[in-house]
Amino acid sequence: MIAFFRVGMLGYGGGPGSIPLIHKEVVDKYEWMDEEEFGDLLALANTLPGPLATKLAGYIGYYVSGVIGMINAVLASIIPTILLMIVLLASLSSVRDVAWVEGMTAAVIPVVAMMLAVLTWQFFNRARQGMGWIQTVVMSALIFIAYQFLGVHPGIIIGALIVMAIGRKDKSSATEEGEKQ
Repeated sequence: MIAFFRVGMLGYGGGPGSIPLIHKEVVDKYEWMDEEEFGDLLALANTLPGPLATKLAGYIGYYVSGVIGMINAVLASIIPTILLMIVLLASLSSVRDVAWVEGMTAAVIPVVAMMLAVLTWQFFNRARQGMGWIQTVVMSALIFIAYQFLGVHPGIIIGALIVMAIGRKDKSSATEEGEKQ
């Protein structure tokens, strides 16, 4: 899977830096998933332990081509990283104090931040379309406070939201059945 090879080669900043690249390949370029499926997968992958990009590659590879696709996607995402780390760390350790290396390292940070900001806006906008502005802003603010200021683990937040969604779906299913009778 060339898509995950590209992500492995260009995914600076770890999992969070790779998310926009994976999204671009999986949703926009190859159309293996739509926005909603990718958002659900990202939410689930964030709750599980381990490297985010590898979990996404494994699931998406399996989703597209079964076990062989999973193995291929995982290897395609980790082998470039391993090779790049060996080469770059060996060469950069001898020139790490050179100004252009420090500048290059500093320049990567705003690029990754902007890619994450764009992806965040896309998810926020999708939530707004589904729930409306007020509910999306209130929910986002509450989640931000719980995560940033109260130190609640993202897995707990996502788990609570899943339970709420299941409860809401069961409630709406019961209402629909009552209306049919």
